[in-house]
Amino acid sequence: MIGRLTGRVDLGDGEALIVDVAGVGYVVSASSRTAGRLENGRDATLLVETRVREDSIALYGFADAAERDWFRHLTGVQGVGGRVALALLSALSPDELATALLSEDRKALTRAEGVGPRLAARILNELKGKAEMPATALSVPGASGAAAGDELLSALANLGYGRSEALAAAAAARRRLGETAAFDDLVRASLRELVR
Repeated sequence: MIGRLTGRVDLGDGEALIVDVAGVGYVVSASSRTAGRLENGRDATLLVETRVREDSIALYGFADAAERDWFRHLTGVQGVGGRVALALLSALSPDELATALLSEDRKALTRAEGVGPRLAARILNELKGKAEMPATALSVPGASGAAAGDELLSALANLGYGRSEALAAAAAARRRLGETAAFDDLVRASLRELVR
């Protein structure tokens, strides 16, 4: 099994890139997020997930361990193969994926090519509680506990923001203002986060 490749990268113009390691070109599929961090013709190191099937061997490359770990979580869901997992990782960062799971935001997941409402629901159902959530995906209890957090998320949703982006903004606002911040201050700070 191949776990890491270091070599000259040829980004090409398709979905896969070629990593030249000592004259051998490995075809590696990667998310647009990973490909965007690489320079054509330059040496790079990619973490690799090797998938062996009856009729093929596929290599998937990642710029960091967080993206690779999410790929593993995602491909563990029935109906999510390597291509769909990369589409999700292209559409959402690992932190955004965690936030979407925590807030049960199907709409955020359907931004990825190949992910419809039914598959998004399955991903949420199967991954809820299994993946480690980053600091940006913390709950938002607010000044008066969970009810205030729900009220804050509801207020932001009523203004047209998606649940996962509202959750991330509210968590950032709470971290900045502290646990004892007034509800009105949290709303204003959350809105400032959303317009950035």
